[in-house]
Amino acid sequence: MKPITIGDIQIGPGLAPFIIAEMSGNHGQSLEKAYLLIDAAAEAGAHAIKLQTYTPDTITLDCHEGEFFIEDPNSLWKGNSLYNLYKEAMTPWEWHEELFDYAREKGLLAFSTPFDLTAVDFLETLNPPCYKVASFENTDHAILAAVAKTGKPVIVSTGMASQAEIAESVEVLRSNGCDDIILLKCTSNYPANPVDANLKTIPHLSELFDCHVGLSDHTPGVGVAVAAVALGATVIEKHFVLDRSGGEVDAEFSLEPHEIKLLVEETARAAVAIGKVSYGATEREKASLVHRRSLYIAKDMKAGDTLNAENLRSVRPGLGLPPKYLPLLLGKQIKSDAPKGTPMSWELL
Repeated sequence: MKPITIGDIQIGPGLAPFIIAEMSGNHGQSLEKAYLLIDAAAEAGAHAIKLQTYTPDTITLDCHEGEFFIEDPNSLWKGNSLYNLYKEAMTPWEWHEELFDYAREKGLLAFSTPFDLTAVDFLETLNPPCYKVASFENTDHAILAAVAKTGKPVIVSTGMASQAEIAESVEVLRSNGCDDIILLKCTSNYPANPVDANLKTIPHLSELFDCHVGLSDHTPGVGVAVAAVALGATVIEKHFVLDRSGGEVDAEFSLEPHEIKLLVEETARAAVAIGKVSYGATEREKASLVHRRSLYIAKDMKAGDTLNAENLRSVRPGLGLPPKYLPLLLGKQIKSDAPKGTPMSWELL
């Protein structure tokens, strides 16, 4: 599978995974904090910063009861209406251009998730390098078609989607001109439990849809992301926050800056470690072969002496005969003197 290029970064197997730092609503409606989040992402080594582009009116209705009110006792946002939640979490559209520009100054790619068609039109004026479609919108074919028609790579989270729904979404993208597709395995629960990650889906997604795969991760820590890279993920997306105790809307399931740095480092190590099927000593291991166990004369011996368990032992280093020959050699006589520390060889018999 050929690499995908987003901005000036190549994404694909064998390369360090593309790390997306998701700001979401963790700016807490503070532009200054949004700038600080970009600084932190850049310093941690992330490759991209991602925003979300919507208003309460483009993502839901101004209703505050019934199904528009969050009553789930397990939800972080229980007791809030969707409208008020999104009003709190939205990134003002007038911030986008300056945040994109600032991110580029810091060496980060900057893009966003549009939540309706007006957001796609708006983001196109900012010329982002790619688009992201969220799990809750992955069955909205109009949004998928709109981002596909931009001709840019599209990253799609697959949370909650059935295999058939993903197939439909991929078909919409491809039929509208998008060839560079990255599907992200995602568990749409906040925070998510690692037991629900089902990372074995990652290679299956890649094989099934012949596209790049990654992980949009809402679990704590970096362990699940590292495991995902070992299973073939080439993109990792994580929410992040300056301080998890700060009370921002997504803070509880977001990484702090030092954890983003750890994510970058450990997923890069995992990608390199995958390597290839390999047995025997690597080039760097060859110097260690000398330290294997082998058979050595353990006591001073004279010609004609008989080898036994006390004068012939398996020890380090590895310049004598392999230990597997010990039973064969016991009881045999040597033909020449052999001081303690002599590597055992066939020539001594």
